[in-house]
Amino acid sequence: MSQRIYSFEEHQLCMKKVDSDALYVMKKLRTAGYIAYLVGGSVRDLLLHKNPKDFDICTSAQPEEIKKIFRNCILVGRRFRLAHIRFGKKILEVSTFRSGDNDLDELIVRDNKWGTAKEDALRRDFTINALFYDSDSQSIIDYIGGFEDIKKQVLRTIGQPFIRFRQDPVRMLRMLKFQARFGFTIDDSSHIALLECRQEIMKSSPARILEELLRMLESKASEPFFRLLAEHGFMHLLMPSIGNFLDSKDAEEVFSFLKEIDNYFMESDYINLSRAVLLTALVFPILEKKIYTHYVNRDIILHLGQINEEVHELLDEIFRPFINLSRRLRTSLQSILVSQYRITPFDSKKSKRIRIPQDPDFMQAMQFFEIRCTLEPALKVVWEQWNHALTNPISNKRRRRKKKVKTDEAPSSSTT
Repeated sequence: MSQRIYSFEEHQLCMKKVDSDALYVMKKLRTAGYIAYLVGGSVRDLLLHKNPKDFDICTSAQPEEIKKIFRNCILVGRRFRLAHIRFGKKILEVSTFRSGDNDLDELIVRDNKWGTAKEDALRRDFTINALFYDSDSQSIIDYIGGFEDIKKQVLRTIGQPFIRFRQDPVRMLRMLKFQARFGFTIDDSSHIALLECRQEIMKSSPARILEELLRMLESKASEPFFRLLAEHGFMHLLMPSIGNFLDSKDAEEVFSFLKEIDNYFMESDYINLSRAVLLTALVFPILEKKIYTHYVNRDIILHLGQINEEVHELLDEIFRPFINLSRRLRTSLQSILVSQYRITPFDSKKSKRIRIPQDPDFMQAMQFFEIRCTLEPALKVVWEQWNHALTNPISNKRRRRKKKVKTDEAPSSSTT
């Protein structure tokens, strides 16, 4: 396909919506004699009237040349060499135009062969992600028909989909991610290849897979995304226990939690739910089903130590076959799950006096319990009691101290 250039009158992408630091980086690269464009997701999102999360830049300058221009730059990655330019806590990712053999039917393990803008566009995953924005002329440069695909709301691989999915199987998850986020239709050849190549996903790095799943839990579209993963058989491959649960009549319990999490993120850009809390939404319904089926429905009451053992065993069953959670993430996830039964214990005879545990992850457990309350309003009273104890720790300690003094008071002796 020949190059197409779309003027501002045709695309209506407002430069005022582009990050000012990204504009500065592109201008400085051009001043140094290099080509520099905004590329990928940010261009796509701006055309869809969405706020981009990141503003990535692609340039003819090689990584070492970029580093010489920007003192606030560090180079990262071996498989895919990149420049990270820091502005406070913000990082702008700058890549060099790549070239590659798009017809090579094997897993890509290294991608550091420099090329032209056109070659770079042709080696990207989907047409909607291969558009360049030239801030100097305010034009969009399209080598592969991505502009028209965005207008038609079509997801299409660049090149042969079977080959592209074998080169990088994570592209299959990314295709479902974009379908979930934008509601686009996958073109027929890409969809057939997605189903035929799904076993290839097991060749991917577990760390990359986990990162994609975690990002989607934060994306405001986790519920449709995990539905698509289940429908296309990916959950059975990556996490068989969750895949089996999503095939059962109880599947909607998981999707209800995911939908509520999506609502949380939609309500405010400042909502902060940790990744451990987000993963709990996938695991908690399975844990509940297991505990009620094996114990509660048989009148067996578990104490917290036994619940902790059940959680440990379940996390091994869910994640160990393919995905390895970091020790910190797994510890937090386990604590949040166990704490749900501290907040609402099975033993009704237990003292109702609230004791705040010395657990650094307990506030995360309360966050997840608040999400449970939106799905089970009857739990709201319990949440208010615990929240009051958390926000009034001094009065809570005083009540305990008074009770202790009364208990320890020595009996008065009578004088003769």
